[in-house]
Amino acid sequence: MAFGLGVGGELPIKTTLCDEVRASREVIVFDHAAENPLYADHHTPRTYGLQSYISMPIVRADGSMFGTLCAIDPDPHPASKPETVETFRLFAQLIAAQMDAQDRLEQSEAALLDARETAELRDQFIAVLGHDLRNPLAAVQAGAEMLKRTELSDKARQVVEQMQVSGHRMGRLINDVLDFARGRLGGGLPMDRKPGVQLRGTVEQVIEEIRATHGHRAIRTELALARPVACDPDRIGQLLSNLLANAITHGAPDTEIAVRAVSDERGLELSVSNGGAAIPSAARAGLFKPFTRLRPGEVREGLGLGLYIAAQIASAHGGDMDVASDDRETRFTFRMPA
Repeated sequence: MAFGLGVGGELPIKTTLCDEVRASREVIVFDHAAENPLYADHHTPRTYGLQSYISMPIVRADGSMFGTLCAIDPDPHPASKPETVETFRLFAQLIAAQMDAQDRLEQSEAALLDARETAELRDQFIAVLGHDLRNPLAAVQAGAEMLKRTELSDKARQVVEQMQVSGHRMGRLINDVLDFARGRLGGGLPMDRKPGVQLRGTVEQVIEEIRATHGHRAIRTELALARPVACDPDRIGQLLSNLLANAITHGAPDTEIAVRAVSDERGLELSVSNGGAAIPSAARAGLFKPFTRLRPGEVREGLGLGLYIAAQIASAHGGDMDVASDDRETRFTFRMPA
């Protein structure tokens, strides 16, 4: 039509009707400028010799305006017919939708790249915990054990024993963080579930270990574990150890801790209870979340992962954890169906 524009050519924006569409975000359409009272003397039709015109705004999903979809002709044409205007509206929406889809695709590809990088960092993180920290800690613990076998003064022996206690605590912290990383970032806690496990030995060993390090706390047991259980005994022992550590940390020091374990035709039930103040009902829902503190600003030796890991072990066995708490006692219970 010899309009005077080539590919990549530009018009001064203020001389165009598109500028007005951008301001109003409404379609502008006329069939014959010379006979239209609004556009007969308008500078754009006079400057560019337009008689028929339509300009539809292209608006993105976020509300931003990309531009306009226009058609121009130096001759009159019925551009304002409803079907013509609707066709332009649909095409403008299609253009906006296509650009939005392209943006979402680019964002998804960027998110996928981030996820891959995160996965690599996760694997490196787990490797550091599993190897680079455990090995030097094992060396320190072995050295402390060797020193303990030599002739030492009473003060030196106390230092070595404290080193061993601290080493064991560091080991537990590393294991907790490693389990958290595997459970939260990896493919879940690794399990070695065996059929027909007699759990009495595992339960008694955990209780004796806790008694050895916390001799001042009374632990009462009620064990009825005659029926074998399909489980990972090491993980069940870890679950019990975490519940006992929680009871020692938060229970009233002058009350006994009760451990009850029953295996029968219905499955396994393992509970740990302690005396002390009741856990507020508002706090119970978050007890099994990682890094949880029972009270704001609470300081403890662990990372707040014990109950979270216990719940993950329960879930991996197809069971569940729950808590009941009042002014008389707080009881954590693990139940696993047969």
